[in-house]
Order: sequence, then structure tokens, then C-alpha cells
Amino acid sequence: MIIKFTLSNWTSFRDTVEFSMIASREKQHRERLAAIDKYGVKVLPVAAIYGGNASGKTNLISALDFLKWMVTDGPKDENQIPVMPFLLDEAKDLASTFHLEILVDDTIYEFSLTLDKDQIIEEKLTEIRSRSEKVLFLRTAEEGGKIELHDSLPDQDFLKFAFRGTRSNQLFINNTVSQKIDTFRPVYDWFKKTLTLIGPSSYYDGFNFLTVQDHPLNQLVNNILSQLDTGVQRLGTEDIPQGASSFNSDTKKELMEEIKPGDSKTYITSTSRERLIVSRKDNELLVKKIVSFHHDAEGKDVQFDMEMESDGTLRSFDLIPAFVALSLPKSEYVFVIDELDRSLHSLLTRQLLEFYFDHCNAAHRSQLIFTTHDLSLIDQELFRRDELWATERNYDGVTSLFSFGEFNENRKDTDLRKAYKQGRMGGIPRLSSIDAQEAE
Repeated sequence: MIIKFTLSNWTSFRDTVEFSMIASREKQHRERLAAIDKYGVKVLPVAAIYGGNASGKTNLISALDFLKWMVTDGPKDENQIPVMPFLLDEAKDLASTFHLEILVDDTIYEFSLTLDKDQIIEEKLTEIRSRSEKVLFLRTAEEGGKIELHDSLPDQDFLKFAFRGTRSNQLFINNTVSQKIDTFRPVYDWFKKTLTLIGPSSYYDGFNFLTVQDHPLNQLVNNILSQLDTGVQRLGTEDIPQGASSFNSDTKKELMEEIKPGDSKTYITSTSRERLIVSRKDNELLVKKIVSFHHDAEGKDVQFDMEMESDGTLRSFDLIPAFVALSLPKSEYVFVIDELDRSLHSLLTRQLLEFYFDHCNAAHRSQLIFTTHDLSLIDQELFRRDELWATERNYDGVTSLFSFGEFNENRKDTDLRKAYKQGRMGGIPRLSSIDAQEAE
């Protein structure tokens, strides 16, 4: 779970902003809060982020995406780091800073990073204890690069050797894992496997269960689909006889490198209409396409290709596996979705959210963070006030970030949607009337 995220000098976030998933004392929907007893805190399972166009919502998500990329991949060789500072004043020449607190198993870690396009200036991993902190490592750029390791860490010689081979533009935590040192792997794996980002036109790679007959997720996903009034009764697959020959050589090579023998992944074609499941058997790629089934007037199955479905139906296809993954009993996924409501009817979006909330409780550890423009979701029957956030960009181009729970006038009986639309909390676009004569 994400506990807290602080950043500065990233795109439109020039000044330091804090995004906290720690629950306030309000009593609404307390039954769904995750209880982290070791630390005596309760954590929100969801956050919805509002704001006008170009106000900075996506920039917050891009910061998390950048951190994930730096930890799990990062720049190659001596390439510059693709950091994106605030460009409208002297901040463009300053470093960007991130502090991310995450729950891994039952332990909270803070990963801190300060960097510019040329080098990692500071990298630190801290284990947060109930009453103290333990700095596991502190890496700085001073004197050509230094590393301080906590005395309790095993494999000190290996870690120091790994640091000597860590490039100035590479994260130490990334290089330790590449050198097969597992000291910090739980944190690395959180970024690699737990944190999942989905953009407006991207998807969650969660359809592999369709290739397994009688997989328990088949019935669950198909039950959800049949209730969303899209006309789709269930999903299935169909073999593509020509298999990998349907891919160009570059795509085939990329898939061969990415998919290990015995594994599979979902692949969306360049038209973003066809969904394929690609698996690997030895040195051969096997391809199935996902198809949908509707009922005819007699209640019999009629097969549809994905190209025949609407954008909204395809978007629901792409999101349902994510909501199922979030709702599984032992799920620890953190899904960050940009424009959750894209191409979805408000009632469908609400139904997906309510499905997830029905599975949230004190022991649950999954989390959903999303941006949206759907004002109908601003409803205290659905969300707590501290689960609603907004970004606002001022006339200098600087984005601020705030929670609806920060406003004293917001009570449990406040019509938050009305208050937000009236601009009483900010976070709405500043619109001027368009003069047709001036436009000419």
C-alpha cells in the first residue's frame, strides 16, 4: 500500500506537495479502512483525484511511473536521466525530489530520491519502525559517490562491491537486484509487481486466466460482465493458426525476450481493438485472440470479435480484471489508473467501485488511486471526504494538491459535489467565455 507520497520540482509540481493515504478521524466508511496495527494507523483503500484539464492530475501519476521505472529499469549506459523539472522559472536548473512511504508485507519503508538529469544526488531507503527509524542505506553523490550501510545488513562486502559498479545515473537498489543480491528485493518487487499503472489507453495484463479451462476467475469475471449491461455474456478465446507470423519481426523479437517459456501475456494490437494472449512454448509463440459472446433471440451464444465492441465495452474489458485482482482476499496490488471513467458510463464506473468496496476491510491490503472528471462520483455515500483529492494550477503554472477533508466547512451532510462545482474548494478550471468575433 502507499502510505504517503511527497514530491517537488516535478513537471507542474514546483513546490513540495504531499499526497497521504493515512485516514483521518472521520467516521464514515470506517469498516473498509486497512488497519496497520503495528503502527497504529488506518490506511485508505482508495483515492479519487479531480482537477481541471492540465491542472496536474496526470503529473502526479507520471511521478509514480517515473519512480517505478527508475527502480526496475532506469537509463542505460551513460544516458541522461529523463527527469522533468518545473520549466517556468529557475527550478528548471534544480534537482527533483521524491519521498514514497510504502507498506511491504507488514513493514513500512520510505524510499527517498533526489536527482537531476545527470546523476543521482541522494538515494535512501529507510525502514520505519513503530517508534523509530532505521536507515538501511544512504547513497550520496559527494566525493564521487558514497554509500552508508546499516550495520545489521547482511552481505556488506557484496553490497559495497555492487555500489562500486553502480553508475551515477543508476539506482543502487536497481543494481543490487541485477547483481542477484536480495537484501532489498522486497522493496524492488513492490515497485515491479505490486505497483501497477494504467493509462487512458493502456490496460492491465490480466486475461491469462482465459487460457485455462475451468479457471476460478472465468466465472467471476464473466458474472461481472453479464451484470454491466454491455450485451456481453462471457469472454473466451480462439486459436490463431498462423500464431506469431501475425507479428512483425521486431514485435516477435520483443515478445520472445519478454515472455519466458511456459508464461503468457496479453497483447493489444496497434489499433487498440484486438486483444491477444501470447504464450511461449520453447522457442515458439502461441497466439489466441480474445472473443466475446452475446446471446441471440433464442438465448444461444453468438461470437463477436473485439473490433465489433464499443469503446466503452472494451474499456470495461480492460478494467474488470484489475478490479477482480484488487478484490481477491489476499490481494496487495496498488492500481493507479489515469482517467478511470474514460468511455465508461457513470453508473458503470460506480458499480465497479462498489464491487471493490464490498471487499475492503481492516485486513485487506489492496489500493486503488485514480483520476477522474466524473462529478457524479463526488458523493459521501460512496467516498469519505479524505478519499477525495483535487489538483489546482495557479497563474504561474504551479500545481497544488489538496484533500477535500482539509476544509472545515465540509461535514458529513455537506453536498460535496455542489461545493466543488461552486469552486468553494478550488480544483476547477478557470473558464472565460469564448468571443466568436475575437476568434475570427
